[in-house]
Amino acid sequence: MEIERAVVILSALAQPTRLAIFRLLLKAGTDGVPAGEVARRLEAPQNTISTHLSTLAHAGLVSGTRDGRMVLYRVDLATTRDLLDYLMKDCCAGNPQICLPVVRDLELELDDS
Repeated sequence: MEIERAVVILSALAQPTRLAIFRLLLKAGTDGVPAGEVARRLEAPQNTISTHLSTLAHAGLVSGTRDGRMVLYRVDLATTRDLLDYLMKDCCAGNPQICLPVVRDLELELDDS
């Protein structure tokens, strides 16, 4: 990933509602969530959520698929992995063992859910 691409993605996430949408869609996994349900869960107007989803889609973080009158949104896991790889490559001054507690904490959280 190039720095310009990372900046576009991080900029899309640098807003509270968009970050909340992204996290909600991450939790939903490949099942996705309809746009109206995203608005309901975040207690926000549907047109506001639609604008935020459009920004996230433009950054390549989410995609929507139409199912009749509903649009189902999912996180683009490939883009998410690419961003995380990009951010973690130079982590800890070349000592990846420093990051192991973070990985273990994530594994524990996943086991608890």
